[in-house]
Amino acid sequence: MSNVVARGFGGRAPRTHICSDLAYVRVGASWNYVCLLVDLYNGEIVGHSAGPGKDARPVKPAFATPSFPISDIEVFHTDRGSEFDDEIGRASCRERV
Repeated sequence: MSNVVARGFGGRAPRTHICSDLAYVRVGASWNYVCLLVDLYNGEIVGHSAGPGKDARPVKPAFATPSFPISDIEVFHTDRGSEFDDEIGRASCRERV
């Protein structure tokens, strides 16, 4: 898949170019992972989810939280980590079309 964002993170229309990654946070004695959806237009967090595993499970629920139709998203950019490369991650992107 080509890199259509090509590190050009600015100058986008609202809600059209969303990027994401998983971050880990300590909760008690264990780690949890947070999936954030960030609008490249203004850096606003437009979606989020959390879970105990660094896998695709937090990705799909994050797409249920934006306050706008996810069909507005034209480009979904990630670091192509494995959590975005499995069937759940791909399904989350396909469902918006």
